[in-house]
Amino acid sequence: MLSIVIPAGPGDRDCSALPYDLPLGDDIERVLVLAEGDALPGTPPSTRVLTAPAGRARQISAGLAAAHGGTVWVLHADSRVDAETLAAARQAAAGFARGDAPALCWFDLAFHDGPAAMAINAFGANLRSRWFGMPFGDQGFLAPRTLFESLGGFDPSVGRGEDHAFVHAARRAGLPLRRLRGRVATSARRYVDHGWWRTTREHLVLTWRQRRAFARGATA
Repeated sequence: MLSIVIPAGPGDRDCSALPYDLPLGDDIERVLVLAEGDALPGTPPSTRVLTAPAGRARQISAGLAAAHGGTVWVLHADSRVDAETLAAARQAAAGFARGDAPALCWFDLAFHDGPAAMAINAFGANLRSRWFGMPFGDQGFLAPRTLFESLGGFDPSVGRGEDHAFVHAARRAGLPLRRLRGRVATSARRYVDHGWWRTTREHLVLTWRQRRAFARGATA
């Protein structure tokens, strides 16, 4: 079984579309993790809904603990996926079930909304991932459950950047990072709300600071 864990932030309504992208079947489990005290107007059918203390790291950890599948795919609530991406995820999960060597898998990034300039951000994120081995959580981390457990999951003390810290932990452990066929499309709403240049600059500065801090084993 492939367990798909979807953490949704407080008041996040952008998660309403994603579960409908994900097929129903005996090999797919959908786990939506809401922040405590939050609720959605409606819940997609055959989706398990949990609550956990607010914070992506805590919500992902709750989803991992509750998931039944041998392979876990963590998707941000505002993500969208297509048939090619789903097929690649299922193929990877089947390979792990057959005994393929553990790896932290990820997909290319795209944006399903926002200004045209978001193509630059997607291009940069995909180069960063391929050339420097630095995929981020909005690229849909997929791995055997045992890999997530061996790395201790996601550290809630990091705050922003728990996914970046997780990738560094995987690299320090010598685990391979594997790009899968397909892409995960995410929302550009933060860029729309706060401005493209300002948000892009903030992300670049934060990424650089985190890279240096995590390389030293510290918290950014």
